[in-house]
Amino acid sequence: MSSIDLEKLKMTGAGRAMAVLTSGGDAQGMNAAVRAVTRMGIYVGAKVYLIYEGYQGMVDGGDNIKLANWQSVSNIIQQGGTAIGSARCKAFTTREGRIAAAFNLVKKGITNLCVCGGDGSLTGANIFRCEWSSLLDELVQKGRITDTLAKQHAHLNIVGLVGSIDNDFCGTDMTIGADSALHRIMEIIDAIMTTAQSHQRTFVLEVMGRHCGYLALVSALASGADWLFIPEAPPQEGWEDRMCDRLEGSRTTGSRLNIIIIAEGAIDINGKPISSTYVKDVSVKIREEGSKLGVEAVVALMEATPDTPPCAIGLSGNQAVRLPLMECVEMTKLVQIAMDEKRFEEAIKLRGGSFENNWKIYKLLSFQKPSKVSLAVLNVGAPAAGMNAAVRSAVRLALTHGQKVYAVHDGFQGLADGKVVEMEWHSVAGWTGQGGSLLGTKRYEPQPQITTIAVVLYHFLGYAGVLQLFEARGRYDELCIPMCLIPATVSNNVPGTDFSLGADTAVNAAMEGCDKIKQSASGTKRRVFVVETMGGFCGYLATCTGIAVGADAAYIFEDPFNIQDLKTNVDHLTEKMKKDVQRGLVLRNEKCHENYTTDFIHRLYSSEGKGIFDCRVNVLGHLQQGGAPSPFDRNFGTKLGVRAIQWISERMTENFRQGRVFANSPSTACVLGLNRKVISFSPVTELKAVTDFEHRMPRVQWWFNLRPMLRMLARYQTSFCEYVPGEIEHVTRRSIMELNV
Repeated sequence: MSSIDLEKLKMTGAGRAMAVLTSGGDAQGMNAAVRAVTRMGIYVGAKVYLIYEGYQGMVDGGDNIKLANWQSVSNIIQQGGTAIGSARCKAFTTREGRIAAAFNLVKKGITNLCVCGGDGSLTGANIFRCEWSSLLDELVQKGRITDTLAKQHAHLNIVGLVGSIDNDFCGTDMTIGADSALHRIMEIIDAIMTTAQSHQRTFVLEVMGRHCGYLALVSALASGADWLFIPEAPPQEGWEDRMCDRLEGSRTTGSRLNIIIIAEGAIDINGKPISSTYVKDVSVKIREEGSKLGVEAVVALMEATPDTPPCAIGLSGNQAVRLPLMECVEMTKLVQIAMDEKRFEEAIKLRGGSFENNWKIYKLLSFQKPSKVSLAVLNVGAPAAGMNAAVRSAVRLALTHGQKVYAVHDGFQGLADGKVVEMEWHSVAGWTGQGGSLLGTKRYEPQPQITTIAVVLYHFLGYAGVLQLFEARGRYDELCIPMCLIPATVSNNVPGTDFSLGADTAVNAAMEGCDKIKQSASGTKRRVFVVETMGGFCGYLATCTGIAVGADAAYIFEDPFNIQDLKTNVDHLTEKMKKDVQRGLVLRNEKCHENYTTDFIHRLYSSEGKGIFDCRVNVLGHLQQGGAPSPFDRNFGTKLGVRAIQWISERMTENFRQGRVFANSPSTACVLGLNRKVISFSPVTELKAVTDFEHRMPRVQWWFNLRPMLRMLARYQTSFCEYVPGEIEHVTRRSIMELNV
């Protein structure tokens, strides 16, 4: 879309009215979506109404439909559930109920509706839209509205935001609430692991998922569970004995911990439910991402015409996309049909490439084979959450391939000093949920005399190290081996990937810190916090945290600013404080400017805001590295470790010459990255041209397009043409099955 079109779009918001409601079960993240929809709607000049208590509130009308202002959604972004309520509504399933809802919307002039809910809620929205003309006709016939009013509101635009902790909606990588649900599950698993190891116990953990096994599957992958039950993959007859043998076998190899995870909708091959109680009894015989979507929803509504089909806003990798609503709903229903007909393999494929990959990886990491060839794993640079998960999956998959695996302690320095130990299956037991680097890391670059075997590395220093090792191949034949870098850094500054391991955990930790800082001033009026984040020269952490916590500004190196910009920000915040705003939050990336330090910005805000607000400064420091890795980083690290070993194994086979591996082409020294939704391998030599080595980051970074959103939601008069809208994706059975995340 051109910038001219977007400027026109901003102008067309004037005189239009839209509403947002949440329906069905609540999910964490709904409030962030409601806030973004509300503020973005106001930003484009539209009247925005909040509909309380879901469809029931739309049917009842009255005070349930309230005009919103900027302050209506203040301080809700960090709250769980939904601030505007949600309710099951039988009345809306009837024609009479929908007539009442249409009447209430028309009275307010509302012809744009954003619905946040599951597939049932979105299906109801589409029925409402399809019936809209006939509903208005009936209201005219009954004399409840005039013909003129009906013509003025002849078309209803619908956009859906998918809120479901089960992540059971086809077409989007992640639904609102699913990531938070995974966090809660992993907190429980982490809490019981110590007890399980201390007492040599087996824990059976049941998670939600009546029809979808996503939460159970990703939890099992992220925790290294010993056994998993999901409705899409029922166990074969005799699973009880096989499970008991597996648990007993793990004890003989030194494991003190067994975890079994079961989805509430788990069934056996005959369709009979498998309960957690039954699994426990069997085992006893031997002895357990809203703001971006909300903004896109408003843009989609403002662009909609009478010929525009309803859409749902989803995520494809790290980008918001518009999906045809009913095609996604139909694809979601096909999964249940396949399961009802016991076509379980097809059901797994219909869940999408991500779900299928998770299932394959879980099975890959289950068994061990005899050793044949050798490879090594080491960590480089600062520790990052997810490193241990990647090492665990790399070690175990290599062992299943029959390879001998060595772990190098303390990075390149440890390699030079000979700190190399052989790893066994049980050596990495329980590593998935642990933060930091259990192998140890050091900020040390390789020296020319170092020789090595196949390598998996991390951090920006890891990228620079692999590049040095590759360039030294002409002098050292020992370096003519496959080398693969898995990016892992809280700064998210490694070239060749959109996401690095540890970045998600860091954003979560920074977000939680900012939430606590804001809450600490709940009894204080008019206070501004200046918070310093990590990230080196890279502004990813400050920008994404700023969006997540509703910051008023985020200063970063990539977005140059001067003293006039700082003064403008202070004046803007001062004006907000004179009204109803009680607290402000300003983020500063640690190396955003040589002279405008955190202390300088703090003193500037304190001086210019004197008499209006006071100011406090906080440096989050290494707390941003987090403790236990987030579910995303555990799962991401597990996947990357698997893909790295698969790639290395293939390169060793291809480059086996005269009794040894000899790999000297650029394609045998790569960065393993996630680019949008595709995991790919980029030769380190090709990435030199797109890397800023002085500042240790890529020259172009995808997240920079999120910066206008941060300013819009802070009510700055930002040019709307800077916003990059989501792409429109077509959803088919083939496209769902080919999703590769």
